[in-house]
Amino acid sequence: MGYKITKKENLSAIDFFMEVEAPHIAKSWKVGQFVVLIVDEKGERVPMSVYYADRENGRIGMFIRRHGVTTFKLWYEKKVGDEILSIAGPLGKPIEVKHYGNVVFAADAVCAQAEAYATLKAMKEAGNYTIAIHSFENKANTYPEEYLAKPVADEFYITTEDGSVGRKGHYLDILKELIEQDKVDIVFAGGKLGSLKKLAELTRPYGIPTIVTVRQIMVDGTGMCGSCRVLYDGEIKFACRDGPMMDAHKIDWDDAIKRNARFAEQENLREKDTLLN
Repeated sequence: MGYKITKKENLSAIDFFMEVEAPHIAKSWKVGQFVVLIVDEKGERVPMSVYYADRENGRIGMFIRRHGVTTFKLWYEKKVGDEILSIAGPLGKPIEVKHYGNVVFAADAVCAQAEAYATLKAMKEAGNYTIAIHSFENKANTYPEEYLAKPVADEFYITTEDGSVGRKGHYLDILKELIEQDKVDIVFAGGKLGSLKKLAELTRPYGIPTIVTVRQIMVDGTGMCGSCRVLYDGEIKFACRDGPMMDAHKIDWDDAIKRNARFAEQENLREKDTLLN
């Protein structure tokens, strides 16, 4: 039995939205968890963040970057109504949804843009004041606002590196201002590891709890392969099993960034090969 694609829409020059029928996941998924999909019999296992879980209709939504064999197949070859081979999940640990006060979600990459909506929706329903900060490189890469966390945010910001949409800069700039205004009780974030390291350095002196998605390279998504191991509070943890959302102040960011870059050369070669063929 395959998993039917029920909706697909372009989000930007590099990312797209896809909705898939997956009743078992939609029923049991909780905020902070992820899924692993396989497009066909020869496909690789690809971890994906969840934008929403529609329990009533048995569907989940995802934001996906066109980067590599699997995602190119999903965008260019698979049509609405087609099926993909497998979606496993939900995987990982959910975050604790409760009343914190002022909750910020900061995002600067595709996985985090999805997580921002899911997280802040749950936090708003729990009675929190919600603040969304979405960062993009430029206008071409910026999503339509209706796909971001604006519908569930009491305060909503977009930044771009070149200033072509929203404010010029990065979520770190706005977050610093909010902290100085004493408007931040907890931060959730995801995206580029370099940004998350700087985020941890920003919030640590203030004692602000900071929970982030550790987006390490995963293979099986269950902790068996060991690929996504993280040095966490002096111990070895696995992002897929012990996370993926973890305390940013306990992560050895230099080690995490180094490990995440170990296959960069092979990934670039594979993407070039995909584009040529």
